[in-house]
Amino acid sequence: MRTYNTAILGATGAVGQEFINLIEERNFPFKNLKLLASKRSAGTKLMVKGKEYVVEEATDDSFKDVEIALFAGGSISKHFAPVAVKAGAVVIDNSSTFRMDPEVPLIVPEVNPEAIKDHKGIIANPNCSTIIMVMALKPLDNIAKMKRVVVSTYQAVSGGGKEAMEELEEQLRAIAEGTPIEPHILPGASMPKHYQIASNLIPQIDVFQDNLYTKEEMKMINETRKILSDDKLRVTATTVRVPVLRSHAESVNVEFDDAISVEEAKKALQAFPGVVVRDNPDEMEYPMPLFTSGKDDVEVGRIRLDESVEYGLNFWVCGDQIRKGAALNALQIAEYMIEHDMI
Repeated sequence: MRTYNTAILGATGAVGQEFINLIEERNFPFKNLKLLASKRSAGTKLMVKGKEYVVEEATDDSFKDVEIALFAGGSISKHFAPVAVKAGAVVIDNSSTFRMDPEVPLIVPEVNPEAIKDHKGIIANPNCSTIIMVMALKPLDNIAKMKRVVVSTYQAVSGGGKEAMEELEEQLRAIAEGTPIEPHILPGASMPKHYQIASNLIPQIDVFQDNLYTKEEMKMINETRKILSDDKLRVTATTVRVPVLRSHAESVNVEFDDAISVEEAKKALQAFPGVVVRDNPDEMEYPMPLFTSGKDDVEVGRIRLDESVEYGLNFWVCGDQIRKGAALNALQIAEYMIEHDMI
């Protein structure tokens, strides 16, 4: 098998670390590997497949001879993605920078792999919550055309990065010890006000827009339409941060143009790659973040008819947003391109 010169930008963060885990687990065919990060993290030593690598500071010269560049996300993508493409790399970017660019494919490999061929050097990885939701929406849309989607998310603190995870753990310890809590990360480190997340829910992820939706909510709305190539699909979202370390959950309501039964929905979902149906009310079996953390598949359960509309369905979906919602999805894009000789 041919091997590829590969770079990971943001190697020391939560998504970058997951890239490394997955490269090892999936035996990704890299030849030479560059681990890149900010100046602050340069010099960090990381093990990959038994070999020690030293993290380098990302510069404009970092992408020479790189064929596949996996970007973990962040504002640095805006500068370094074009630099990497100019050097000859295909960039798979986990930031929001290019997602809604009409020239950049927005890809979930199980859902719209045919769009990869239209790339011009950059391929965007969707928002983590969007990925988890469309994995469940696509098989349903295949059998009964969707016309409206209502989603409420229950998003783990790991979506806010390593610092947010550490803050939740610190706050839980403080509650147990009876010591004061001074929040400084959530709902966002750069925001003017911060709230305790332990024993709490925060109904704000990212900044508010002029329409009073948050940026995270608008990402889910706009990205879902783009991935499913359906500008007429009506989507509304409420995104909430919850005191869970890892794995997002979402309550989804879908209205269709035609009738769809619970049995048809379960069959379509179970047959879809990357989806597991965990739905057994008699045995109290349903998806939960605790049991989807560290897993590749998204799980769907609580599937039931919406009795308030003619053709509607409710379901609950959980998925590990660092794996399928970020690093795994990006790596699957690269694997698809390798398999189809697109690099």
